Amino acid sequence: MATNGYSNGGSTKGKPIKCKAAVAWGPGEPLVIEEVGVAPPARMEVRVRILFTSICHTDLSFLRGENERQRRFPRILGHEAAGVVESVGEGVEDLAPGDHVVPIFNGECGTCAYCHSSATNLCGTYRVDAFKSTMVSDNGTRFSVVNTSGDTVPVYHFLNTSTFAEYTVLDAACAVKINPAAPLEKMCLLSCGISTGVGAAWNTANVSKGSTVAIFGLGAVGLAVGEGARIRGASRIIGVDINPEKFAKGKEMGITDFINPKACGKPVHEVIKELTDGGADYSFECSGNADVLREAFVSTHDGWGLTVVLGIHPTPRMMPLHPMELFDGRRITGCTFGDFKGKSQLPLLVDQCMKGEVKINFDGFITHEMPFSEINEAFRLLEEGKSLRCVLCL
Repeated sequence: MATNGYSNGGSTKGKPIKCKAAVAWGPGEPLVIEEVGVAPPARMEVRVRILFTSICHTDLSFLRGENERQRRFPRILGHEAAGVVESVGEGVEDLAPGDHVVPIFNGECGTCAYCHSSATNLCGTYRVDAFKSTMVSDNGTRFSVVNTSGDTVPVYHFLNTSTFAEYTVLDAACAVKINPAAPLEKMCLLSCGISTGVGAAWNTANVSKGSTVAIFGLGAVGLAVGEGARIRGASRIIGVDINPEKFAKGKEMGITDFINPKACGKPVHEVIKELTDGGADYSFECSGNADVLREAFVSTHDGWGLTVVLGIHPTPRMMPLHPMELFDGRRITGCTFGDFKGKSQLPLLVDQCMKGEVKINFDGFITHEMPFSEINEAFRLLEEGKSLRCVLCL
């Protein structure tokens, strides 16, 4: 139970808060539920009471320490969540205590050249930065914890969000105010997975009605791509995964054909070309594997095929393509947060979902619901491929 750490029992505004958080002490170690201190928000920051959070493969990759340059501990991970604003720092005008918000890892200040450009959803200051572990305003942290030696030490931030805590501090540019009637246990999925996948189909690729789509990797992001393609009216949506247990869920989410690379007897791109009369119009790589990316690229149709890269790839592997291969008309591009401008576009998407104008199957992505105290079990389910999204209630 979160407390303000003071005996006066008054408002927590402007005061430190003590609360529970799942702290990562080192790569590959289980998270530990600790009592942490959460400082008040500084200028252009907000402190948010997290009510629901979920686990993404990106969290798992960071916890494993797969990229040495990104290792900084202790740390509070988590970047999919929804909650309520507890207090705001100086200069924050678009958010107020009580607002329902979705944290986003790819912020939007609304004033820089990037935010004013329709060609990108990146922000000059608050864009996603996998190597960043502190706040923008002072390069400091808002979390602290007592270690095993009895010393109070800073706890580092993660992807602009750090949602594995009862309270977190966000840059105001990374908090999206949404319709208070929207169910937060579902809206938390818009922090990453659904927005990334659906947006990749809608905004990045602009999937057209009657087109063919191939999705490599049927985790939550891959299935969200399928949702986006289904809603856009794609005629054939091909799912590729080495785990055939995912195919039933894929069919539920609108995928029409399935390929298990271990069972098809020939390269996947050859199978896809046979299914699509020369290649898919669009392919989406959602695995973070360079060899899979290669297959996704060559599975598209020459002349107009587009490959969208969504997987998180380890360093130092490079792009598995020869530059001359781009001369046959195929294109390849990356995608961050589904190319949504979070603060200016997500509220409209939420309203459209609430009105039934856009029918995204949120429930289909939520395979498990657990108390926050079982977060390590939730990680185990994800690692074993038994969970799409496990929503944790704080």
